[in-house]
Amino acid sequence: MISVIVPFYNEKESLPILIESLVLELNRLKKEYEIVLVDDGSDKNSKFKIQNSKLQVKIKNLKLLEHRKRKGKGEALKTGVENASGEILVFMDADLQDDPKDLPKFFEKIDQGYDFVNGYRVNRSDNFLVKIYSKVASWFLKIFLHSPFSDINCGFKVFKKEVLTDFVFYGNNFRFFPLFVFYQGFKVTEVPVLNHPRRFGKSKFGPQKLFVGIFDMLTAYFLYKFSEKPLHFFGLLGGIISLVGFLILAVLAYERIFYNVLLYRRPLLWFGVLLVIVGIQIIATGIIGELMVYLNKKRR
Repeated sequence: MISVIVPFYNEKESLPILIESLVLELNRLKKEYEIVLVDDGSDKNSKFKIQNSKLQVKIKNLKLLEHRKRKGKGEALKTGVENASGEILVFMDADLQDDPKDLPKFFEKIDQGYDFVNGYRVNRSDNFLVKIYSKVASWFLKIFLHSPFSDINCGFKVFKKEVLTDFVFYGNNFRFFPLFVFYQGFKVTEVPVLNHPRRFGKSKFGPQKLFVGIFDMLTAYFLYKFSEKPLHFFGLLGGIISLVGFLILAVLAYERIFYNVLLYRRPLLWFGVLLVIVGIQIIATGIIGELMVYLNKKRR
């Protein structure tokens, strides 16, 4: 069974169009399916209602789940996954920029034995800032995390439910879900998809999301590089900080011994001591992290 999960926020106008298009394409696939809509706390005037609508008559396997307040796309996807019945899951956005006509490309790859298929947008209709951010993000992830994906932020994905076994949705980590799947050893690929202009409303991407995205990339870099070996990161960072502190103290000790310089009035003395203490604490954090990783693996 296929479960199409569509998180949305204030997309009342676009949803009926998307659903009718989805039903048309899913029927052509001749596979059992359901459509799971997740309302992430839409405004009162923008609520999408299935009851007494033409859609309710046409589609029996349509679920509408609601968050009482806005929790973010990651939580909406999590809610959708928890309530999905299918073995194959589809993630797509509700703003009509993703085109259901691309679905056969994804399922062709799934039928070929791939576990996860990510879309990459061609002829993107987004504004200049979004395009630049996406290109920089993809470049960063390819260089530093060896990402095989050309457009990791594309919301259009099809995958086997089993790839989610060890994945935990929280915050914005859903953006790097494809990387998690890749690092877990699943067979991944990507297909080109259309990207239409928004027909209703405005893009929710802005300067705030740009900065959040940068921090998310750094978080992803840390998690996927050091989550299994935290001491490598904290040990290196703490070691460098402590070394700088020791060098400062060594210079001050040299001045005191050979030039009889009074040190208690020099702020540099306390700065050096502070660096040594902070460095040792950071190294200790790494050791605790290693212990937690070990205990977690032992528990499994």
